[in-house]
Amino acid sequence: MELNIYKTDGTKSRKKVTLSDDIFTIEPNETLVYEDVRSFLSNKRQGTAKTKGRTEVRGGGRKAYRQKGTGNARRGTIRSPLLIGGGTVFGPKPRDYKVKLTKKMRRLARKSALTYKAQDEAIFVVENFSFDEPKTKKMSEILEALKISDKKVLLLLPEKNDNILKSGKNIPNLKILEAGKPSTYEIMEANYLLIQQDSLPLLEGSLGSKAQEETA
Repeated sequence: MELNIYKTDGTKSRKKVTLSDDIFTIEPNETLVYEDVRSFLSNKRQGTAKTKGRTEVRGGGRKAYRQKGTGNARRGTIRSPLLIGGGTVFGPKPRDYKVKLTKKMRRLARKSALTYKAQDEAIFVVENFSFDEPKTKKMSEILEALKISDKKVLLLLPEKNDNILKSGKNIPNLKILEAGKPSTYEIMEANYLLIQQDSLPLLEGSLGSKAQEETA
């Protein structure tokens, strides 16, 4: 698959780039995309929610009132879940929500997510750019020139660039990551992928044959 390389002013340059068929044109695995997204969200949960059962709440050491003559039920403790201030029935307890997937499964899920974006024509490859100093206005102008300023955008950089990171920090719909770090969730959450030209080989390298050899 060939894509035009855009300039920062929104116009197409004369250069084109070829996307790897092994990553951007595979048969997507929808189930693995779902599982990887679920894993990403589950692994962010702290799992610290806790409520007290009837054995943990305060009070109830003595019988609340006499057995007969009150017209009430024969209640033995005020810690009953039926009363205000009583224990909770089947309340949450601290637990581990982590969902584990193999490296091969995660890699296929990310490839599938990138294939979906390629099918939706939601990938822009842009010439490398940087700023001498953080400027939110300059970053906004690039997004407006590409007509994606009102969409959720994931920008992939070849390496960490503080000026670009700070320039996009106050743009609510923009997320900036290094090329080898986006998760399936972050790819699918974005409406468009904005990939700097030098980022593409790094993205493909993190998912291609080299990555397979390292994890074999």
